[in-house]
Amino acid sequence: MKRVVLLAFIICLACTTLQAQQANEGKSPITLIKAGRLLDVKRGRLLSDQAILIEGERIKEVGPADAVQSHAPEDARVIDLGQATVLPGLIDCHDHLTGDPEHAGYAALGISVPRRALIGARNARRTLEAGFTTVRNVGAAGYADVALRDAINDGDIIGPRLLVSGPALGITGGHCDVNLLAPEFDYTAQGVADGPWAARAKVREVVKYGADLIKICATGGVLSKGDQPGTQQYTLEEMRAIVEEAHKLGRKVAAHAHGTEGIKAAIRAGVDSIEHASLIDDEGIELAKQHGTYLVMDIYNDDFILQHGKEVGMLEESLEKERQIGQLQRENFARAVKAGVKMAFGTDGGVYPHGDNAKQFAYMVKYGMTPLDAIRAATINAADLMGWSDRVGSLEPGKFADLIAVAGNPLEDITELERVKFVMKGGVVIKNEFQR
Repeated sequence: MKRVVLLAFIICLACTTLQAQQANEGKSPITLIKAGRLLDVKRGRLLSDQAILIEGERIKEVGPADAVQSHAPEDARVIDLGQATVLPGLIDCHDHLTGDPEHAGYAALGISVPRRALIGARNARRTLEAGFTTVRNVGAAGYADVALRDAINDGDIIGPRLLVSGPALGITGGHCDVNLLAPEFDYTAQGVADGPWAARAKVREVVKYGADLIKICATGGVLSKGDQPGTQQYTLEEMRAIVEEAHKLGRKVAAHAHGTEGIKAAIRAGVDSIEHASLIDDEGIELAKQHGTYLVMDIYNDDFILQHGKEVGMLEESLEKERQIGQLQRENFARAVKAGVKMAFGTDGGVYPHGDNAKQFAYMVKYGMTPLDAIRAATINAADLMGWSDRVGSLEPGKFADLIAVAGNPLEDITELERVKFVMKGGVVIKNEFQR
């Protein structure tokens, strides 16, 4: 009888141990981040002696270190970042991860779509390690960015969270077409659609193949051949059709627009953001304020284009166009900032080398933003533009544990963001130069 009781006790103990083990295996890992300084981007405050409790891929609690630590289990992983400044992962709202500056001009014709996806995988990691945990990719040939997004989401490769457009929509012979080939090659870019009904159909097509947003070319561009940045391309009627169809399908619209009239037409059509906005005038600024349209102005890459464009194969035509509008864009950025237009951070990555995204912050401060406002443009504003305010952009319970850390204080020296030492995406440490 004693043997039976002993055997029953052993079986019961084994079952209890197994159940406890299974329960622990089902739990998400807990991480405690100790932050000597933490930037609350919403309230604009730099807080001392803070901690972040992370469960799985999301933030569970943020607050004074003593209070948060008291809620952490004994087996929580602890990452002590000392006196570093912790802030939300950065967001770039205008990137081309599947492109590189050395593939400019005619060199681009030799890059296949599969190769672009592989290039994108490399650039995605570089961008993430630079502190940009979320990227809006606005234009990629052959849906290479859709493949890249899916590979990241499935865990095949490491990269930032992506919102992607697939091929950008534009007119025949416009900025979003391929104008480098002789007539006998008879090639048209995938996003070309002329007329309101064809444009509607193209919106449906790119959504069918995985686009999260719609990118359109409202005006000519700098790096395209045979057009002028200031010239409107899509008509107001075409843009209204695109916006109506896109919004009906739950997609926002980003409009590439350098020229004054094209900018205003795109805003009147209801686009969600104006990309570049180089030649925006006072009326355009006022329209953007009235409509709540975001401006995404890439004011860093003028320097790269003029200093390195020739050596990487950019056309002389493109360099001349950049000479004409680059500085004007910066001056108009300053005017828009002063007027209080909504701004989101975007750099046109791929025109310059990926991973250098944060160099733009210094230019934004030079041309009128406070360091805090520049950071907000790359966090809460960018998240709002993307429709992702519920998941990224600030360090709050329920949001993804996407955060970065720098050694100094970016509110005193914005270039600290060019030297990101720690990157976490979804609770996973991507980079930690504080621990060697």
